[in-house]
Amino acid sequence: MSAADTVLLAIGTKKGLWLATSSDRATWSLSGPHFLMNEIPSIGIDTRSGRTRILVGVRSEHWGPTVAHSDDLGATWTEPDHGAIRFGDGDGAALERVWQIRPDAEDRPGVVWAGCEPISVWRSVDGGEHFDLERGLWDHPHRPEWGAGYGGAAAHSVVPHPQDENTVHVAMSTGGVYRTTDGGASWEPRNAGITAYFLPDPNPEFGQCVHKLARDGVVPDRLYAQNHHGVYRSDDSGDTWKSIADGLPTDFGFVMLTHPRREGTVWVVPIKADGERIPPDGRPAVYRSEDAGNSWTRLDSGLPELDYNVVLRDAAAVDTADPVGVYFGTRGGEVYGSADEGATFRTVAAHLPDVLCVRAAVIES
Repeated sequence: MSAADTVLLAIGTKKGLWLATSSDRATWSLSGPHFLMNEIPSIGIDTRSGRTRILVGVRSEHWGPTVAHSDDLGATWTEPDHGAIRFGDGDGAALERVWQIRPDAEDRPGVVWAGCEPISVWRSVDGGEHFDLERGLWDHPHRPEWGAGYGGAAAHSVVPHPQDENTVHVAMSTGGVYRTTDGGASWEPRNAGITAYFLPDPNPEFGQCVHKLARDGVVPDRLYAQNHHGVYRSDDSGDTWKSIADGLPTDFGFVMLTHPRREGTVWVVPIKADGERIPPDGRPAVYRSEDAGNSWTRLDSGLPELDYNVVLRDAAAVDTADPVGVYFGTRGGEVYGSADEGATFRTVAAHLPDVLCVRAAVIES
């Protein structure tokens, strides 16, 4: 990271948004809260086109959900009239929550994806100011059978292909992984090998409760999934999956992060089980693999010896600095950051409300 660069860390919580900046990833300046008393379940930081745009999914108990954006690092915010995401009169649905905001590849400026509740995917071509419903997925014959995970019916992972604009993967709770290869006209389930032990048929075509999906930073057809019990890798764009949970203390969790430049490097944050949602033995740790999940290393230097709070699916992120920074926040309101790919952690912020979402980006000072 050059001396002219700054890392921006955006922290969405149950009661607002905080923004942290640092030039050395050791000391941080924190501003906020923005959108006080509003839930911030999703954040996207778009550094394309020579500017930094922060996009946030905002959910008000009174006004409902929308997407707001700032082009001046939070000094001012803009929300489109009538909301950025709206179902049509004939859709028979109303927006409940924006679970995911994902800027597309560098060579597709303006394209931003949103995954929402009820389970739906939306695409923007104007930098996230207005979104259109991906009707190929909304009208899918499987949709009546998709269910709600514990937190709601969420399309929580939208993973565009970096080289093929027509290929996008989506993961939902509950429904599993779906893929389009024709720009959203049609979507097919891609869950072979991912189990759903809670269903009468534990190996269904769809219905899996995938918690998070991520793409390898170098091998675009390699995907990683953290499931409701199960950690998996696909080497064929989701056609088949195999377990990579050996070496982890538990196969349950929500987080799945990938290195932006190094093949096979991933991070997960294990949780004991769905019935006891705490770190194993109450000892929080990040686990890193550098061989695509064939082996894992426990990383806990700088983390508290005991902490019974968990990390939610989007409450973790990596930056693109060298070495890569790794960040996560807990439901206890603590946020930790590592400037050495997880080898050591420092506290970035403490005593915040429940952390729902964390996003990091390197920006020009």
